[in-house]
Amino acid sequence: MTLQRAQEIDLLIEDYAFGGKGIARIQTEKGPFIVFVDNAFPGQLVRTKIETKRKTFAEAKLLEVLQRAEVETVSTFQEISGGPYIHVPVSIQEQYKKESTLSTFQRLSGIANCTEKFDCFISSPAHYHYRNKMEYSFSCIEHDLHTNQELDDAFALGFKRRGTWWKVESLNKASGLFDAQWEEKLKDIRKYLQQTGLPAWHPPQKRGFFRHIVVRKSFLNDQLLVNLVTSNEGLDQFDIAAFSDFLNKLHSERIAGFWHTVNDNVADRAKIENGYSKLIYGAPVIEEELAGLRFQISMESFFQTNPASAELLYAKALDYFFEEPFATGDIAMDLFCGTGTIGQLMAKRNPQVRIIGVDIVEKAIEDAKKNAAKNAIQRVEFYAADVGKFLKEYPDFQGKIKRIMLDPPRAGIAPKTLQKVISLGADTIVYISCNPSTQARDAASLVEAGYTLEKYALVDQFPHTGHIESIAKFKKP
Repeated sequence: MTLQRAQEIDLLIEDYAFGGKGIARIQTEKGPFIVFVDNAFPGQLVRTKIETKRKTFAEAKLLEVLQRAEVETVSTFQEISGGPYIHVPVSIQEQYKKESTLSTFQRLSGIANCTEKFDCFISSPAHYHYRNKMEYSFSCIEHDLHTNQELDDAFALGFKRRGTWWKVESLNKASGLFDAQWEEKLKDIRKYLQQTGLPAWHPPQKRGFFRHIVVRKSFLNDQLLVNLVTSNEGLDQFDIAAFSDFLNKLHSERIAGFWHTVNDNVADRAKIENGYSKLIYGAPVIEEELAGLRFQISMESFFQTNPASAELLYAKALDYFFEEPFATGDIAMDLFCGTGTIGQLMAKRNPQVRIIGVDIVEKAIEDAKKNAAKNAIQRVEFYAADVGKFLKEYPDFQGKIKRIMLDPPRAGIAPKTLQKVISLGADTIVYISCNPSTQARDAASLVEAGYTLEKYALVDQFPHTGHIESIAKFKKP
């Protein structure tokens, strides 16, 4: 057979590739051909849509699981697109993640003995209900899970149908990823809002009233911060105060604060900066604790999605970082420090070491200083600076930066920036990554610069997904 872009085809998934890609092998006119299918699992028979095609492989979107793999056990949770492996036993998920990540890291980094350097696989402390943030979408186009049909003029509230941007599957029971009590009662919120007579958003037509509900959870206080996102269309007909009262009664004082955001931007995103917001009830933020540090979290704040697992991630990274003693005058750097979480933990772990946090985003540095002050952390300094210009702007640090903690964005470190990091002269670099494939690419450059990989660990922060985080310790002989 000959595959074409946008073609729908049923495939049997035979293997698993890094990042949650199922592998199917089919016969074509030119011989065996590989198709990578996002979020598919070995043993499944799936319906897919070809997205891209190359000479030797194609990539496809998963549309529907037609037949489950033998290892899957249908759970009591409602399967959503963001948790494709909810029916796969966690131990099996972890084994596939470990093997595929180690294989990919070794191939992309060129480091032949990666498996010998592998330290451990750290499981998430909670395999279910671990997320502290969830975003739900409204749509007047619903995919009915009972009839498998598309319904127009509906009122759906839940998650986008896999492979679509316009259809929503209403969430009628807990997904297993977020707070169970909130999700079990989401259908009551849907019914209440539907009875207002105001329409759900129509994605193709870019019109309607109800758009999103975003919820943040404090595990520390078992509280919720809720944001309802609507358009202006019909705003004068909506009793926001009555809905606020309904929320409070429904969740028995668990609502720490309730925001209302009005967003007329046609882009289908719930970000607050796309509109204007008003606090309707309660507090503007919730408080969370991570490794003994307290954080005030707003609706738009960045914060670790799985804080219990993040604690283990940071603890392992700090173990690597402080494995050897520091000499007097040595300086430790937290690079890409963001709002300063790791830098504070470094200072807390070893108060005798001078910690320097550096990030190019000035707002992040402002927040980092505030967070450190709130937590009474004194042995850490934060600078808003470009890493390449840091030593020129602060020459007193020349030759004193002993070790560097790296936690870059998912895209990894730009090659020129990585060379600037290397030029800082640290003898040890501990690299945390939410994308081991880009970390592997950067590892190859570090090895070329004289570093060796000493230890490597994996941390599962997102059970039931293909995502995995990694920690690598590099050292100069």
